[in-house]
Amino acid sequence: MNFSKLDDRISVAGQLEPNDMVHVYSQGFRTIICNRPDNEGPGQPSFAQIKAAASAAGLAAFYIPIVPGQAGQAEVSAFADAIDSQPGPVLAYCRSGARSKAIYDAVRSMA
Repeated sequence: MNFSKLDDRISVAGQLEPNDMVHVYSQGFRTIICNRPDNEGPGQPSFAQIKAAASAAGLAAFYIPIVPGQAGQAEVSAFADAIDSQPGPVLAYCRSGARSKAIYDAVRSMA
């Protein structure tokens, strides 16, 4: 699993699996944000499965699904609130990491 560090507080990644959560925690992350809607692709774990594994590993988990090309102010605000209010570092993920980076860029442009 590859992480792309965007700044000292947030990194992005492609699809995570439930069995990745212990590794994510061991890499120092304390919060994950899922930006991928459930049932977007075959074999994709549900957010409920990810959240259960994340909680068991000691990670906070947030679900802010983004349909490609359809992120609005509500999603940008929810993402900003999650990264500002939760312990870091934060790892956001989607299918490839691109949507997570795009919403991070939108948050930064608001600042």
